[in-house]
Amino acid sequence: MSTALPISSFLTSDGLRLHQRDWPLPRPRARLLLVHGLGEHSGRYARLAEELNATGVAVRAYDHRGHGRSEGARGCVDELTRLPRDTVSVFNAYAAEGGDLPFLFGHSMGGLVAMQAVLLEDLIPRGLIASSPALATHAGGIQRAFARCLTGWWPDLTLRTGLAADRLSHDAHVEREYREDPLNHSRISARLAHFIFAGGRRVVARAAELKIPTLLQFAADDHLVDPAGARAFAAAAPQRKLRAHEYLRLYHEIYNEADPERSRVVADLLRWLDLQLDRPKRSSQSA
Repeated sequence: MSTALPISSFLTSDGLRLHQRDWPLPRPRARLLLVHGLGEHSGRYARLAEELNATGVAVRAYDHRGHGRSEGARGCVDELTRLPRDTVSVFNAYAAEGGDLPFLFGHSMGGLVAMQAVLLEDLIPRGLIASSPALATHAGGIQRAFARCLTGWWPDLTLRTGLAADRLSHDAHVEREYREDPLNHSRISARLAHFIFAGGRRVVARAAELKIPTLLQFAADDHLVDPAGARAFAAAAPQRKLRAHEYLRLYHEIYNEADPERSRVVADLLRWLDLQLDRPKRSSQSA
């Protein structure tokens, strides 16, 4: 069983405090850092963290700058590489607290951030889990060009994301909780939009360079990010490093979907984690 949830903060290199949540264990068999998506916060992953705790995996999560209880203007970043570098810093601090490398889990924009941290910032976690990563979007060329131009002229201009809360999950309770949660927000700056539009292409372009075990899970019926990006990454990545699952009838938040589909998503994650954690044992037995 997990202990009471400790709350802490992480001070970034530019002086912002990021809100952290921990689901610790006294002697975990593994640790995992969780990176959330656009407009939400780390507290929405309590159920998943508790399920991971039940299998011996300790979890830490944090709110992106400009999100949840972290400092910073809502939906804004001051540099295009800021979010991946925040992840690297939080990850390294978490890794330094124990004798093992944590796994890295990212959902949606957080999946893009985590993949950029690995492929563009040279972070090496024990393994990478990308849930519905924002590697492509449904935005048109005019929207992309608009974001790119505004990044040069007015980068901190924020607009509404237009997120379709009714397409997050088939579970109506998830939609209701999302709309009523005061820690969620609906703002995105021009620079952050440009980060998402351009960042996904950069990650896909580097897919062949993937060097760590990776689990890619994504929804085929995703109305928030375009699953074509995840498919392109899966096609280009080294197959010996990647395990990909595409869920045909699921919406964007695969870890908040209605059961029994959600249980299948979680089971795929736990099975993959077991395989990674068992590898040293099997290797030493065969040596």
